[in-house]
Amino acid sequence: MSEHHANPENPSHKTVWERDTLERLAFATLAEQRASRRWRIFFRMAWFALVVVLLWTGMHKGGVGGTSPSQPHTAVVAIKGDIADGADASAEWVVTALRAAFEDEGSQAVVLQINSPGGSPVQAGIINDEIRRLKEKHKKPVYAVVEESCASAAYYIAVAADEIYVDKASIVGSIGVLMDGFGFTGLMDKLGVERRLMTAGVNKGFLDPFSPQTKPQRAHAQTLLDQIHQQFIQVVRDGRGKRLKETPELFSGLFWSGEQAVDLGLADGLGNLDYVAREIVKAEDIIDYTRHDNVAERLAKRFGAAIGEGAVRAMQTMPQVR
Repeated sequence: MSEHHANPENPSHKTVWERDTLERLAFATLAEQRASRRWRIFFRMAWFALVVVLLWTGMHKGGVGGTSPSQPHTAVVAIKGDIADGADASAEWVVTALRAAFEDEGSQAVVLQINSPGGSPVQAGIINDEIRRLKEKHKKPVYAVVEESCASAAYYIAVAADEIYVDKASIVGSIGVLMDGFGFTGLMDKLGVERRLMTAGVNKGFLDPFSPQTKPQRAHAQTLLDQIHQQFIQVVRDGRGKRLKETPELFSGLFWSGEQAVDLGLADGLGNLDYVAREIVKAEDIIDYTRHDNVAERLAKRFGAAIGEGAVRAMQTMPQVR
């Protein structure tokens, strides 16, 4: 190696080193400016897309169907899955769909398309009450069409309909109330585990699975269940009236096939949604008013998190000049 290249004090060598350093700094600065500009463009486009999505969602809120008031049709509201707060078959979502279906002047009748094992008696009671109110207000008939199952709280809702149609193999009924849980006190004794539960009020922890249940506590729980059961029975009697063929087993919590349900007066006949729309309502056009969490709503929920994650990545990967 020559002395010229080996000696850092050489003026020529210092000039080359300074030039290389300046070039690297310039390129780093340029890269940072380009990355910053790209991210500014990205965020502007992202916010624009979010605004479009939210506007679109507002125009199609909840996926509730609609139609021209001049077009006669059968309005459908699906009640599927568990009937519970926060579920698709919650009172909030079902009632919203029901109101839209009743308020559309083109709907000739409202059909409840039911496929549910049941759930909360509170949610079912709210829906039942609203169906009765809307029927009286809008003077439109309501029909329930059962697919695979209409049990417990689902049947609580169905009896608000003027007529109930089932498939011959549908599961219908289960007019009863339950409260379930586990008790681990015996197992804890075998394992030598001590439960340390402190309460203010002797009955505050009576549903605690790790504490023994006293006879008065069990009797209190049974009283609650019996009271709710009687409320359920009264709703069924009010809805079905003289069509019911009451037997000792009818309100025992048993369920029956659709064919048996018709014989017992729990249902009015065999038929599916198309049959009811065509033969009963006399309006073959079917409009689904069921509220759904549509793609736009899901995208809007996740969009903010995605933008935040992108910003963090940008801060981590952006060139830094110190």
